[in-house]
This record gives sequence, C-alpha cells and structure tokens, in this order.
Amino acid sequence: MPELHVSQTEINKQEPQEVFHVVEHLFRHEAGKIVATLTGIFGLEHLSLAEDVLQEALARALQIWPFHGVPQNPSAWIMRAARNLALDVVRRQKVFRDKEPEIIRLMEPESSAQEKAVLSEQEIGDDRLRLMFVCCYPLIPAEAQVALALKTLCGFGVREISRAFLTTDAAIAKRLTRAKQRIRQARIAFEIPAGEELARRMESVLQTLYLLFNEGYKASSGDKLVRQDICSEAIRLTSLLAEHPAGNQPKTHALLALMLLGAARIPARLDDEGNLLRLQEQDRTCWDQPMMARGMGHFALSAAGREFSEYHLQAGIAACHCAAQDYPSTDWPQILSLYDRLLEFDDSPIVALNRAVAIAEVRGPQAGKEAVNAIPNLPALESYYLLHAVLGEFESQLNQTQVAAGHFRKALQLAEIKSEQAFLAKRLQSCEQMISRESEMAH
Repeated sequence: MPELHVSQTEINKQEPQEVFHVVEHLFRHEAGKIVATLTGIFGLEHLSLAEDVLQEALARALQIWPFHGVPQNPSAWIMRAARNLALDVVRRQKVFRDKEPEIIRLMEPESSAQEKAVLSEQEIGDDRLRLMFVCCYPLIPAEAQVALALKTLCGFGVREISRAFLTTDAAIAKRLTRAKQRIRQARIAFEIPAGEELARRMESVLQTLYLLFNEGYKASSGDKLVRQDICSEAIRLTSLLAEHPAGNQPKTHALLALMLLGAARIPARLDDEGNLLRLQEQDRTCWDQPMMARGMGHFALSAAGREFSEYHLQAGIAACHCAAQDYPSTDWPQILSLYDRLLEFDDSPIVALNRAVAIAEVRGPQAGKEAVNAIPNLPALESYYLLHAVLGEFESQLNQTQVAAGHFRKALQLAEIKSEQAFLAKRLQSCEQMISRESEMAH
C-alpha cells in the first residue's frame, strides 16, 4: 500500500478541507488492512468493533490534524490511534482478557522503523485475504457477501455499493447487518479455506474484486470518472490472490487480465481537462504498454486447464480492443460473438446493453436499437444513464435528432459524474443546434 509522505512545513499550511482529503485517502488505502489486523486480534465476532475503532480514529484525525498538522507518517498515526482505542476496550471488558497481552505487545513503544514494520504488507501477511474469504462464507447470502467485503475491506460506502448492485441504500444496509449477524452466529474461523470450502467461496471473492475494479474504472458518483487508487487496489488484491496457492487458478488469472487490460487504457479515457473521451476518440499511444503486456500474460495463463468463465470472455473482449491498431480495425464481429457467449453466463440487462452496442457496430444503429428494445428486463435500466446515452447515439446516427436529444437530456439528468455530465451536455447541445438549423431551414 502506498503511504503519504508530506513535509511538516507543507502540512501546517493545509486547510481543513485538505486534511479531509488526506484522511479520505488514508481510509481508502489503510481501512482494509487495519480492520483485518484488529479483527485477527479481537476475533471475527467483533468485526463491527474493529470497524468502529477505525472510524473513531479517523474522526479524531479530522478533529486534531487541522490544528496540529498531519503527522509525518499519517497511516501509522491512524493505526496507533486505533490500537489505543482497542486497548481501552480490552481494559473495560472482561471478555477480552485473553486478548489483552497481544494488544499490549502491539502498544509497546516503537521506533519509527518498527512502527513502519507493523504497517507493512510483509507483517500483515494475507490478513486481508483471510477477511475476504470470511466475508464470502457460504451461510451468508451471495449478494450480502460481496456487499460486506466491499464495505469492510475496501472502504466502500453504502451508496456506492447500492449503485454497484442497482438497488437501494436501505437494502444494502440490511444485507450488511444480517451478514455480520451470520458471522457472529457461525463462529467462522479467520483463515483461508482449503479443498471444497475454498471452491465454494472463491466465486464470491472474485466477484467482490470485480466490482471493486469496476467502481474505480467507472466511479458511481463524485467529481472523477476514474479512481485510479481503487483500480490499483483491486489489481493489488487480485494479484495477491493469484500468487497465493489457494487462488492460483485460471479464473483468477482471467479476472486479473481483464483488470490490467482495462486499466492500461485509463490514461487515454479523459482529455487534459478531465472530459470523457469515447473509444474512437482516444489516443492509443497513451495506453500503458507494459501493463497491457502483463494483462496479456495473465490472459495466456487463464487458458490453462478446462475451466472457462465470464471473466475469460470479458478479458477476451478487452484483449480485442487492446489488439486493435485503431478504432476502425477493431474486430467487432469477434467482440459480438464473445458477448453472445457472455449472456449465457450473465443475462443481466447491462451485459445485454453492451451487446447491443456491439451489434450496432456490426449491423448498424437500427439493429442496435432493436437489440436494446428486446432486452428482457429493460425496465431495470430505466434509471441507468447509459441506457439513454446509448439510445441517444443510435437515434443520432439514424438522424432522429429530436428523439436523440430527448435521450441525451434524460441521460444528463441521471448522470452523477461531472465528466459524464459534460460529455452528455455537449452531445445534447449538438442535437439542439442541429434541430435549430433544421427549423430555420424549414421556415
């Protein structure tokens, strides 16, 4: 995990808003391993306590740092504050008496070098993987497994998770509460499983990592379309899983290939002002070639054995884009074929919408429009801005400017990322200008 290193002179000049951004950054980078470390000490039955202690430490940082400055090693400060709060709990509650010596050992005065060691990945080991497998315990409903792992390990808010699942905040809050109840009741061991137990939990672990990457690649809300730090975290965790004997499987390599091939194109997705660029507008010389090569390497590893998954298909689609010299040379028939097979694994309306885009590239915008209208669960996408953005593009290509403008207007109302809003506003303005010219010509 990267750490922040800011000089004390620079820190003392920071405003409360800047301190907030530092704390937010730390939460994204450090929350998972701090919660995992404290959970290993307290036991899984006190997972909520570990989360509460971390939240309190972060809250104290927000109160103290604007007046005293952010410390030289802010992540170590957060960990130390969380351990102090943990020790207070131990001393107040008899149920933790057997845990007290271990926490006291962690609380002993440490040199700067020792403190860094406590926070290092080598010291923590694969606690985060252990906690991830715990979150994906079979007795916890599948949808709650992923929500819990995103919340506990990755610092996702309830709203971010609800957007990923296309459901409500209240539904996600209930899933999280029930999942933690199941963990307490089942007395799950804090370990990476083996044998059949490993196979049962692996699917949810991979789905969690997949959703994590997607949230970074195309954020659900906020000022930025891409959250590079979240993408990097998803890649780091998936790499950790692929390197572990338990996770060194073709499906894991396929997912890692998908992430790397997608992340390699991030530098070209936005212009210098942060505005969204469509695939045909991107400068492919900006694509990260070393990362792309690494992705192709894992894609090759995913071909071992007979295992085949939706991650293989999505990685194949990403590989088609990466292999194309330019947009016109993209192998859209092959991409469409892969989407056809992907629907056999995942018949979600979002996959069907992406397939409709591929159909339009192969057979034209009218065929793409018909494919959208044929999506079985189309109403589920009504509040999804990309549905209206895609239909707007199809109608624009069909010279149905009035209809296209209506779709772009609806998409603009639903979009929450500034760069997407700017892109849609530009497309809407283009349609309105064309409508105006057509009206003038008619008169």
